[in-house]
Amino acid sequence: MNVHNLIFADLDDTLFQTLRKCGNLSSDGTGAIGTTLQPRAYLKDGSTISYATPKQQRLWQWLSESGQIIPVTARNFDAFSRVDLPFKNEVVLNHGAVILDKEHKLDLEWHAYMADVLPTYHDELLDLWEQLEGLTGNGSGLRARLIEDFGRTWYGVIKHADADENALQALLCSTIKKHESVASGRLYCHSNGNNLAVIPEVIGKANAVNFLRSRYAELFESIFTIGIGDSITDASFMALCDYAIIPKNTQLGALLDEM
Repeated sequence: MNVHNLIFADLDDTLFQTLRKCGNLSSDGTGAIGTTLQPRAYLKDGSTISYATPKQQRLWQWLSESGQIIPVTARNFDAFSRVDLPFKNEVVLNHGAVILDKEHKLDLEWHAYMADVLPTYHDELLDLWEQLEGLTGNGSGLRARLIEDFGRTWYGVIKHADADENALQALLCSTIKKHESVASGRLYCHSNGNNLAVIPEVIGKANAVNFLRSRYAELFESIFTIGIGDSITDASFMALCDYAIIPKNTQLGALLDEM
């Protein structure tokens, strides 16, 4: 039987991570980056923001020899373009709102679908964002911004300048969860570290992965799938796969530790 291997992999905190999370591998004792780390992602000014540890490097080597790797990430196109890994297949961006084809151009079928279903959620997202803009900035340390890509607004994210997760949770409980669109489930929230995202319910990594799985299932006699991710929002697309891999010391890893 001709079996086609597909690996759906989250990026940040899965294939690479910030220097702060690299622990005792972060420097060579002089404050410089040690030779054990490999740069993987960059800021707009060209400086390195994320690195792969030796185990993450080993994971990438193993995966790249085992099947087609399809990244599934919250990053938009600009942020993804600053990732230094040789992806040669489709790409899932913006929590599943955008799919790129193998040429890393818009998948027009998926884009047309999202363009059809998303507009009914915009007014609700913008109404919530109007409230949040009055509570963020102005010395609060909180920054709220809407994520736009390929000419569309997809979702919103709030961060804290000092990575104060308590401040983010306070905003989540005091305002965001009380908004009618969030209470009804029309918009959902995802919190992981210094990222608090508010996302329309039609956008999800699992939706995009399921679309690609179905397409590949029509092309090949049999497909074998692996899902890899670190956060709660990854769990739904990982559950669609035949097997799942969860890194240690992550949001999903912590849930397993509690069992």
